[in-house]
Amino acid sequence: MPPPPPLLPRTLHAVLVERARQYPIVTVTGPRQSGKTTLCRAAFADLPWVSLERPDVRRQALDDPRGLLSRYPDGAILDEVQRAPDLLSYLQDDVDRRPDARGRWVLTGSHNLLLLQAVSQSLAGRTALLNLLPLGLEELPRAWVASHSWFELAMQGGYPAPWHRGVPGDVWLADYVATYLDRDVRDVLRVGDHAAFERFVRLCAGRAGQLVNFSALGADAGITHNTARAWLSALEVTFVTFTLRPWAPNLTTREVKSPKLYFWDTGLLCWLLGLRKPTDLELHPLRGAVFENLVAVQSIKQDLHRGRRPGWWFYRDAKGLEADLVQVDGLRHRALEVKSGATVQAEWANALRTLGERMARRGLQVELGIVHGGDEDGSAQGVPALSWRRLVG
Repeated sequence: MPPPPPLLPRTLHAVLVERARQYPIVTVTGPRQSGKTTLCRAAFADLPWVSLERPDVRRQALDDPRGLLSRYPDGAILDEVQRAPDLLSYLQDDVDRRPDARGRWVLTGSHNLLLLQAVSQSLAGRTALLNLLPLGLEELPRAWVASHSWFELAMQGGYPAPWHRGVPGDVWLADYVATYLDRDVRDVLRVGDHAAFERFVRLCAGRAGQLVNFSALGADAGITHNTARAWLSALEVTFVTFTLRPWAPNLTTREVKSPKLYFWDTGLLCWLLGLRKPTDLELHPLRGAVFENLVAVQSIKQDLHRGRRPGWWFYRDAKGLEADLVQVDGLRHRALEVKSGATVQAEWANALRTLGERMARRGLQVELGIVHGGDEDGSAQGVPALSWRRLVG
C-alpha cells in the first residue's frame, strides 16, 4: 500500500499560538483522537507535556495538585485535564500570582460540558477556549479531495489517524468505538446495560439530520425518555454528537422548538449505520441525511477552527417550511438547502424562495443558496446551487 498523502497544517494552529500571546491559559477541547495533543505539542514545543491519562500523574494531580504544578514553574501542556478537574482551581491561584505571564499553561480535554463547567467556575477570564474537531476539508490533501467523491470522503471521516497511517476508515473506527467511545461515554454515565446503550447510539445515527424526539428515541431503545435525554447529553459531552437549535427570528410563534441531531464525524456516523464502502452509502436511504451532516459539520468546523463562535441554525415551521442550515453572522443572514443529488433540480429552490419572501415582507433580507452533491455549480430559479467542493474554502 502506498504511503498516505501528507496532511495540510491544522487551521487552528495559528489561532492557538495567537491566543497564547493573549491569555495565561489556552484550553483546547475536542473528541478523542482529533489531534489535540499533536497540535499543542507542535505549537508549544518548548513546554513540557504532562498526560493525566498516566495513573501516576493523575494520582498526583488528585492528591497533591500544588506539588504537581510546582514541578513546572514555566508552565506545561496538561493533557486530558478532565481526569483531574479540581486541578483547575489550583491553576487559578497560580495564574493570579503571575497575572502578566502569557501562554504558560495549555490544557486539553476530551469532555466538553464537564470541562467547560470547571473552566467557567475556576478560570473565567483567564483562559481562551478553542475546539479542535476531526479534520476539515481544507486540512485534507487537496489532490485527494479533488479526485474523490463525497461518498468516499464521508466514509473515511476526518479523524487524523487513518489518514496518517493509511488505514481504511471503517477498520480504524471499529477500534475507536471499542476503545474510546464506549469507555469515555460509559465513564460519564456509568451505564450498566451496555447492549441498550450500543443500541441507543446506533438509533441516534439513524436519526442524524432529524428533530430530536426523546420519547420516540427512548421507546425504540427500550429506555425512558429521561434516560434517552441523559445518554444523548453524554454523547454531546464527549464530542460524539451535537445539536443545532432552530432559528426563530421573532417573526412567528409557529417555528418548531426541537433541535436537530448531528454527528461530529461522518465516518463514525457511517460506521454506526453499518456502511462499510462508498457504494453502500450511494444506495442507502439515509444518504441525504449523511450529506446534510457532512455540510453542517464542515460549516461549523470552518468557524471553530478559526477561533470563532459558530452562528449556525436551521429553520422549520409547523407547516413544514424549512431551510436545512441558517447562518447568522452579525446582520448577515444566509439560508441553505442541502441536497445530495448531483443534478440541480428547479424545485430545490421552492422552500428557500418562500422563506426569503416571507422574511423580506418583515424587513429581513436573507441570502439564499443550495449546496449539492455534484461537481458543477448551477442555479435553481435564480438561487445559486454550489457544488459540495466549494466547502473546501
